Amino acid sequence: MATATSIKIDDELKQRVQHIAATHQRSAHWIMREAIREYVEREEKREAVRNDALQAWETYRANGKHLTQDEADGWLSDLEKGDDTEIPGCHN
Repeated sequence: MATATSIKIDDELKQRVQHIAATHQRSAHWIMREAIREYVEREEKREAVRNDALQAWETYRANGKHLTQDEADGWLSDLEKGDDTEIPGCHN
C-alpha cells in the first residue's frame, strides 16, 4: 500500500525535476519516487557490502585463512576471460 508523504525542496531543484520529468514524459512525482527508490537500493547494497567485509574480517581474525592479492587477481582475471574457475582455497 502506498502512502503519501511530503518533502520540501528549493525552487531550483523543483525546476530541475520538472525539466527531467518533461524530457522523459513522466510526472515529477514519478521522477522523485524513482530517485528515492534508486538511492535506497544503492545504500542498501553499500550496507550489505560493508557488512560482508566486516564479517570477512572477523572470520579472518578468527582463523587466519586468506588469499594473497596475486591469487585473488589471478582468479578474477580467469573469471573476466570467461573461465568458470573455482575460487582458490584459502590458507594460513
